[in-house]
Amino acid sequence: MKTETKNKSFKTINPATGKDLSSYTYITDNEVSEKIEKSQKAFLEWRFMSFEERGKIIKAIGKELQNSKEVLSELMTDEMGKLLKQSYQEVDLCSGICTYAADNAAKVLKNETRELSNGGKGIITYAPIGIIYGIQPWNYPSYQVIRYAITNLMAGNSVLLKHASNVTGTAVLLESIFKKAGLPEGLFTVLIIDHDQSDAIIKNKLVRGVTLTGSPDAGKAIGEKSGAQIKKTVLELGSNDAYIILEDADMENAIKESVKGRTYNNGETCIASKRFIAVEAVYEQFKEGFVKAMSQLTLGDPKDKKTQLGPLARKDLREDIHKQVTESVANGAEILCGGQIPKGDGYYYPATVLGNVKPGQPAYHDELFGPVASLIKAKDAEDAMRIANDSRFGLGGGIFSKDVEGAIKLAEKHFDTGMVFINSFGLADPHMPFGGVKDSGFGREHGGFGMKEFVNIKAIVISKGK
Repeated sequence: MKTETKNKSFKTINPATGKDLSSYTYITDNEVSEKIEKSQKAFLEWRFMSFEERGKIIKAIGKELQNSKEVLSELMTDEMGKLLKQSYQEVDLCSGICTYAADNAAKVLKNETRELSNGGKGIITYAPIGIIYGIQPWNYPSYQVIRYAITNLMAGNSVLLKHASNVTGTAVLLESIFKKAGLPEGLFTVLIIDHDQSDAIIKNKLVRGVTLTGSPDAGKAIGEKSGAQIKKTVLELGSNDAYIILEDADMENAIKESVKGRTYNNGETCIASKRFIAVEAVYEQFKEGFVKAMSQLTLGDPKDKKTQLGPLARKDLREDIHKQVTESVANGAEILCGGQIPKGDGYYYPATVLGNVKPGQPAYHDELFGPVASLIKAKDAEDAMRIANDSRFGLGGGIFSKDVEGAIKLAEKHFDTGMVFINSFGLADPHMPFGGVKDSGFGREHGGFGMKEFVNIKAIVISKGK
């Protein structure tokens, strides 16, 4: 690293009140270098530990997450505004990931043998490669970290984390939880750094892989920088997921799940349902019920049990989504409910539904990262699928239909996304792969697939001999 970064500081802000929470200072370039060297040293020992030995520590992390559940949940809600009950759910998911990884790594990464055409024998091994650098967003402050860190630790790698600055407190707390659970020093390291320092880490020869969850623009930038260093990347870059409501849908369930899917985590979810495409036969029925349900949601303090929708995570994010709404309206969309910034403290935005959504509007083409839904009418199922796939994104999507077998065929043969959810909204599950196509990025996490992203798939060939 060429220059020594001065001790710049920044503050975290509670989005529910707009008031300061804590202050943090960026570490120096020399400190970054020291931490990377410690991470490499830790990896050189960790890689030889058995899956059983690693698994015991990973399961201990899962237990320690539960022991710290209350304080961790409170902090996540304070830092980014998610409903407190959903922070608790996030911690539970994190513990589940620890259990899944510990229980399945030995099976997923076990050696494979193959008979060769020349009569010899082949062995395929999955060897850890070293330090994996994660650049993570704020919307799931614990889950986004656990998702890549636990997988790579079980695979035998060590992990560096650059978390979003507004959830720095969560990052620091997670590091202490890992340490308290018995993870050897250096294997999981939080780096409180700026963008220039981050770029230097990607160039560091000891860093072997880079994973990012963020926007397509961030993905292009990180992908280019990682590619220039010939380093493997996994990119999860958001989406504007379409949910199709077919003529035979259970309308009550479709409305209920659609509201949840658009407003869970205050609508700040990459895999949230964002475009709602109802076929003409049930469009008016869905519209009436959906708009009514969205307009009745209680907006307020995320720690109040009666609240159904909390604030957006930052002031600029609220400004961004309101601009998308106003630009969509200027281009022909209509506000069916919401759409106005409320007065008072905090970065609140109401549940909003936009109708008459068509090409040429941000509501049609872009990701709306907040509780704003785009409602679109389709002629029939074929037209609905065409509209769903008319997107540069391809993370997830959904189908509401009582004909489950028919929905499975649509999902399998026609939906151009990495994930499809039938009769429910999308939530991550440790047992199933998570990731997308097109501008939603590439690579997979969860379901065992993430364990093979940053390993050396090594071929060992044994000749038959004479």
